[in-house]
Amino acid sequence: MPPLNQLSLSLQFAKFDGAAEHRAVLSRSKVTRWIRHALAVDAEITVRIVGAEEGRQLNREFRKKDYATNVLTFDYQQEPEVMADLVLCAPVVEREAREQNKSLQEHYAHLLVHGTLHAQGWDHETSTEDAEEMEAYETAIMQELGFEDPYSR
Repeated sequence: MPPLNQLSLSLQFAKFDGAAEHRAVLSRSKVTRWIRHALAVDAEITVRIVGAEEGRQLNREFRKKDYATNVLTFDYQQEPEVMADLVLCAPVVEREAREQNKSLQEHYAHLLVHGTLHAQGWDHETSTEDAEEMEAYETAIMQELGFEDPYSR
């Protein structure tokens, strides 16, 4: 395995009901490890865990979609290093984990890997080929991290 890239991480938790449970699952060391496995270059990334209201507001403002989504990626720079914000909506992540029979930790790991790939230019919305390639890469990263294929459930 090649050496992992450097990561400057800011991990933020908004105030929302149930924030303590999410904070307990997302230690700085775990989040750093998950993101670094998905990086092809060095990076400065802010991860913000938010409630439904903030998640919905950001999705409405930046994507013109009036609902909270699981992860939003704001990529500001991809070369020579990645600079990005990843915003994860805790209630959506929790609901999806339950629906997919995954642990909260496993689903967060997948969404952080997914968002990190988006921050580097990966895109699953432009073509079926791109989506298949991104899913295969996510699966390889997740298995490298000791998790199951996130798309097998």
